[in-house]
Amino acid sequence: MVVLSPVVQAYAWGSRTALPELCGTASPAPHPVAEHWFGAHETGSSLCADGRGLDMRIAADPEGELGPKVLAAHGGGLPFLVKLLSAEQALSLQAHPSTEKAREGFASEDARGIALDAADRTYRDVNHKPEVLVALTEFHALVGFRPVERTIALLDALRVASLRPYREMLEGQPDAEGLRAVFTTFVTMPHAALSEVIGDLVTQSVGYLTQHGVDGHWSPVATTVVELAERYPADPGVLGALLLNRVVLQPGEAVYLGPGQLHAYLRGVGVEVMANSDNVLRGGLTPKHVDVPELMRVLEFTPLADPTVRAVSAGREIPGEVDYPTPEPDFALSRIDLEPGSGTVTWRPDGPEVILCTSGRVVVDEGVASESLGPGCAVWVPASTPVVSLCAPAGGTVFRTRVGHV
Repeated sequence: MVVLSPVVQAYAWGSRTALPELCGTASPAPHPVAEHWFGAHETGSSLCADGRGLDMRIAADPEGELGPKVLAAHGGGLPFLVKLLSAEQALSLQAHPSTEKAREGFASEDARGIALDAADRTYRDVNHKPEVLVALTEFHALVGFRPVERTIALLDALRVASLRPYREMLEGQPDAEGLRAVFTTFVTMPHAALSEVIGDLVTQSVGYLTQHGVDGHWSPVATTVVELAERYPADPGVLGALLLNRVVLQPGEAVYLGPGQLHAYLRGVGVEVMANSDNVLRGGLTPKHVDVPELMRVLEFTPLADPTVRAVSAGREIPGEVDYPTPEPDFALSRIDLEPGSGTVTWRPDGPEVILCTSGRVVVDEGVASESLGPGCAVWVPASTPVVSLCAPAGGTVFRTRVGHV
């Protein structure tokens, strides 16, 4: 077991206060702090206490660190990446590829001679990037295409004349192909027409909010449209947002995003676990590279009625543990809530794990050594660890990430 120092990502959409305050460091930070990475990604590996990168530690003893089952199923690399994420502004409208499409896209960009660190490079690795995010604060997001009948109801409520043709397109084809046709029109619309339509949309959204206030059924969507348009006044992502589920998570609630699911995190703090990848295909709400044809190749247009993940009892003998089930083999995530005075919980790892504390002070013990973790601190537990114990006399919460089905 070893304490991990995270890789800090200072993306512009991050908060200067949220993660510093969670982790007990100086706040406000001198720059936005968007993500803390705990993992072994090739572009940003956590450092272990001895100064080695986690990726180098694993490479030196892959069987001892990953275990024979994970090594056989996933090769010599850690298949998951754990993040603390803090969004103060909207992230780009984006999706992530399947493994097949990632390999194809990576090979295509290599063949065209696009450098791995080039600004117009889309594929940074050959991996897929499904992900699950659990809210630590109230968390707002756009996640997956909304069922068509509900989007028609939204357009009827906003009454934007210039969007009427697209409402009719959806009514005539209320399925994935209808969504594909409308979204394609949005992301390929000429700049002048796009500016006009977004202007009309903002006017009608403000009118809706004036009439219904913040408690109107579609007020959260109308508010999001206005906020996005203020920052990106002629961006197709503003129109794309109309087609997506707008989700508000309370602490402990989660969303899961499989391959091709269009999404944009809006604001909040959460724990995010994903396959070990940094592949992002953007569709708007960003000054970064947008590759519309490639995005259309990977998008999943089947409506997503409910993108949330229900926490369920873990079914293991670990008091206070709940799982966030997904179909992914690369990762499995659970949360352990330790009540004050609840004693020690113990388990035998079946592979490598990252244990991340998000509240209280939790002592992690592997029999030979122990570490006291505060919020924002994490430890790496190699597969060779015989037993792990947790205790938090005053209470605390940890998230436990491990490999999924092996």
